[in-house]
Amino acid sequence: MNGDTGQEGIYDAVIIGSGPSGAITAHALALAGFRVLCLEQGDYALPSDYAANFDMWELVARGHWQAEPNHRRNPADYPLEVSETDLAPSMYNAVGGSTVHFSALWSRLAPSDFRVRSLDGVAEDWPIDYAELSPFYDEVDNFIGVSGLEGDPAYPEGYAPKMPPMPLGKHGMKAAQSMNALGWHWWPHSNAIPSQKIGSLEACARWGTCTQGCPEGAKASFDLAYWPAAIKAGAKLITGARVSNIVVDETGAATGAAWIKEGMEYRTRARTVVLCANGIGTPRLLLLSASEKHPHGLANSSGLVGKNLMLHPNCAVFGYYDEDMESWRGPAGSAVSSMQFFETDPSRGFVRGAKLHACPTPGLLMTGIDPHRLLKFDALWGQNFHKVLREARNSLMWGANIDDLPEESNRVTLDPNLTDTDGIAAPKIRYRYSDNTLKIREFTVARMVDIHKAGGARKIIEVPDLQGEPGHLLGTARMGSDPKTSVVDKFGRAHDVPNLVISDGSIFVTGGSANPTSTIAALALRNAKELIRNLKEGA
Repeated sequence: MNGDTGQEGIYDAVIIGSGPSGAITAHALALAGFRVLCLEQGDYALPSDYAANFDMWELVARGHWQAEPNHRRNPADYPLEVSETDLAPSMYNAVGGSTVHFSALWSRLAPSDFRVRSLDGVAEDWPIDYAELSPFYDEVDNFIGVSGLEGDPAYPEGYAPKMPPMPLGKHGMKAAQSMNALGWHWWPHSNAIPSQKIGSLEACARWGTCTQGCPEGAKASFDLAYWPAAIKAGAKLITGARVSNIVVDETGAATGAAWIKEGMEYRTRARTVVLCANGIGTPRLLLLSASEKHPHGLANSSGLVGKNLMLHPNCAVFGYYDEDMESWRGPAGSAVSSMQFFETDPSRGFVRGAKLHACPTPGLLMTGIDPHRLLKFDALWGQNFHKVLREARNSLMWGANIDDLPEESNRVTLDPNLTDTDGIAAPKIRYRYSDNTLKIREFTVARMVDIHKAGGARKIIEVPDLQGEPGHLLGTARMGSDPKTSVVDKFGRAHDVPNLVISDGSIFVTGGSANPTSTIAALALRNAKELIRNLKEGA
């Protein structure tokens, strides 16, 4: 809302970031009758600008639609110092956050993901469990119209998506047949894309371009799924507002946020600050908000702000078949997923595991050219180039999210030299694959090769290090019961600053191997309902 400047008295809550957690928080608080303002440094992504609307959409997607901000360099972006990282983080700054880009895979953490310390002797247990989060998973799922199939044996009973599942398509049927041949678990993947129209979302038309913006308006990016309802309920949203720091008073309590828009500086006052700036933007702001009461950064008495960064490294294996796979049909995320290898099996020589998903391969660059770059020069030139393009329609990609265990050495700090366009210190990312991660990856790639062989693929290309993926930014302000070993409590309230709530992926204790947006959304709703209770009680 361009007419607002955030100076209109004291808000009940100022929310920083308009991604899934910010949108859900704004919606819940506004429905409860509270005065809510959200500050978003990006703008609305216009459907007319989606890369998928252009004939050369794959090339457009590699320009201002790039997943990595250092390559994209849109006005809303801030740079990342990534000279010491094995995987450059992906994110998107806009109303709806990175869900504008996400493939809408909508999977939950499993019960064991909340008890990794108890079960496997590594990392830490969450202060909540699956059963506590389950009703919030359900409420978000029902609101946005998640498509899926009840009864997945990888999850407890009661997980029942509201909408029917997407068609498996020819590529999904091939994936399922291959898994059946091996006797391995598979299930139709749940997607945050309705198979039937619901609310402001259309039914999926299977364009297959989900990560470059849905031309149909079907994907539940949160600019469409939640923000219209939040604004209708009374929430205010200011775009182009880059927050420079969270303001505190002489006692160290949060009093609001300082922000910049078009070179002008503003300050918004609020009873509560809710930080939803993602697993990199959130620790960056906490570190930028150091003060006399918080000399090492806001909410950082534990010294853990910015540490334990988890990025969910991805790997993939492409298979090329004789039969037509119709690999351009969406959704782009996954037709079939497998949790066969996500639990710890000591005989494998590592802890935890990976979630596998079978995906279509829309576009010649993704299907043919990119994977073949890993082969010899001649594989992509001359007559071979034409062969690659002809076989592209018959491809299937098995991909995997690797359970990326937290390590304090993987962290976000402030770079001493690099700044954004407003002169604010940029984040420096230090992230290295652990031995455990590399062992999971090696094992997982081999299993995906097995699946393609079981399906009769005539050519297989391994991509063990899938860069530009997946945009999962977790763990840098984790929750816990002990202020010495965590940043926030089980409702996202900062131990050091009770009127500061953090509700994005940074509060994850462990990453699991499931795509995290469903869990981020459920945690945000749970935190918002607790905040509503506290605000009503005057706490």
